Amino acid sequence: MSENLPIIEFVNVSKKYKLYSGNRQKLASIFFKNVKVKTKDAVNNMSFKINRGESVALLGKNGAGKSTVLKMITEVCFPTEGEIIVRGRVSALLELTAGFDPELTGRENIYLKGTTLGIPKAEIKSLEPEIIEFADIGEYIDQPVRAYSSGMKARLGFAINANVKPEILIVDEALSVGDTAFKNKCLSKVNELISNENVTLLLVTHSAEMAKQFCKRGMILNSGTITFDGDIKEAVEKYESQIKKK
Repeated sequence: MSENLPIIEFVNVSKKYKLYSGNRQKLASIFFKNVKVKTKDAVNNMSFKINRGESVALLGKNGAGKSTVLKMITEVCFPTEGEIIVRGRVSALLELTAGFDPELTGRENIYLKGTTLGIPKAEIKSLEPEIIEFADIGEYIDQPVRAYSSGMKARLGFAINANVKPEILIVDEALSVGDTAFKNKCLSKVNELISNENVTLLLVTHSAEMAKQFCKRGMILNSGTITFDGDIKEAVEKYESQIKKK
């Protein structure tokens, strides 16, 4: 893998969602091609490059396309048109508790989540002590996840995703979970990753201060298109100006 190639690349990417009026229309569209269905352009002909080690904030109002961009990078969904190239291991702090099996213990879920990320079992085993220490949920690590509080599940989810040696870290407002002490611990971990390990950060947040704290580049999205891409301070100023006008 060449270090000079962008770690994330969007080439004329569009994503359309079909808006069904109900289950009957959705079922009919499977069998009949002539069923007319409304569509929504979540992302429209978007192109950009993110280089290894960059920290980029995605800014925009709800519905601007930010979450869709993240979901396509993590392959939760796929583009309708265009090409997305990702050259590195992705760890996503989106829905921290997603993918847990409630009947398995926390320790067993570490291996389950690691496997879904494509990490070899031997590597997961070497990371296990660090993950458990970070999660700091005590004896609950060997209890079924169904017995966890939402905060404990979030702790374990963050601990796994932040400690699997990611090359690309994707964060979507996940840092607001947990008590103040754990939130500060999470912020410190993200800062450590992007400062010392050359991890590429893609952050979606409504907090201007958080965007400026972690990112040097800002991209403003509006109705599925990029309206600004540049220095984070200028991006925040433009975004806040747009909000005040509305």
